[in-house]
Amino acid sequence: MISQPAFQRLRRIRQLAWTDYVYPGAMHTRFEHSLGVMQVATLLYDAICDKSAEILKSDLAYNKDGLGRDRQLVRFAALLHDVGHPPFSHGSEDLFPAHDGKNYKHEDYSVAIIRSELRSAIEEHSLNANYGLHAEDIAALVEGSAKARQPIFWRDLIAGQMDADRMDYLLRDSYHTGVEYGGYDLKRILTTIRAIRSRGGHPPQLGVSRGGWHAAEGLVLARYFMFTQVYFHKTRVAYDVHLRGALKKLLPHGRFPLPTGESLKSYLRWDDWRVLGLLGSGKGGADGTCLRSRNHYRRVYETPEVSTKKDFEMFEKVKRRLGKLVAAEESAAKSWYKTGPPDIPVVDDHNPKDVRPLSKYSSVVRGLKANNQVFLYVAPENFDSAESRIGEITKHVRK
Repeated sequence: MISQPAFQRLRRIRQLAWTDYVYPGAMHTRFEHSLGVMQVATLLYDAICDKSAEILKSDLAYNKDGLGRDRQLVRFAALLHDVGHPPFSHGSEDLFPAHDGKNYKHEDYSVAIIRSELRSAIEEHSLNANYGLHAEDIAALVEGSAKARQPIFWRDLIAGQMDADRMDYLLRDSYHTGVEYGGYDLKRILTTIRAIRSRGGHPPQLGVSRGGWHAAEGLVLARYFMFTQVYFHKTRVAYDVHLRGALKKLLPHGRFPLPTGESLKSYLRWDDWRVLGLLGSGKGGADGTCLRSRNHYRRVYETPEVSTKKDFEMFEKVKRRLGKLVAAEESAAKSWYKTGPPDIPVVDDHNPKDVRPLSKYSSVVRGLKANNQVFLYVAPENFDSAESRIGEITKHVRK
């Protein structure tokens, strides 16, 4: 599977777009991240099977063969969940075409690739005789559709509050950017992760035992810190703006091809190497020039991380005063990496009926609020003029 061209393409797609312009070590790719997610998902799966064998057997009717088959299913889903990413990952996802009034997401491309380009590699492999997996099984688990067996339960390992995806990218992104914000205790999570019975006949949920709530808390905080310090860094965000602007000039009709038929094959020919080649040849318009010269837009105004109505009113005043000097407006609320209060269940091993959300134990998690910060950017040559205009407003407010 890893040798398939559709998966090898991930070697040519950076995990964090142009973040290396801020943190020079951030040159890692979706390829290595995908391998890491598969490994973490496997560790989580094995830990759950070890710690929650009775629940898996009684509530979900698993036997040894069923668990062995679904282990491979989870590994495939974890490995292939990002195979549909566009060049420079999330940075260009705004340029996906629309369908039924909504833009496609990279997950839509991932499942399309699994169902088409990778189908024969999955279903016709000699080892698959042991499992009988179908491409549809893997695609359904990745997208969380009702066609997936136990979609709510194992889906949490692929896209949930404690999924393998974020567990890998936090540690990996932290390592490559050279910051400490993404650290958390993965070993403790593996020791304390559990399948927890839900009420009302619903499938079990993934959570932790009471002894692991601090580790879960650490995971939540790591995600919050990485968002504020890396993913929504003012300069990193500016390069997302320039990337989108340049790609609108480079892509046919300013959009990526559809995730269907021959259009999907055309989409798979777009990767970082192709985009960099085009930029290097002088294409991409004014934004391409900004990327080549590292002469990016400058953030001239920002609201607090948790903004109030009053903050947004001041923001609108500043925006009106700047007028045509505003080159871009970027909101944390619309970022691909979001933070917010999670609802990770915590169970008392001595009293399995005692299940509480993590926020009941952690005052820190309970106090977290979603980041709704907004940045205003101007062109470098307009920065001094913009600051002067803003100063007129803020000086008046202080008086």
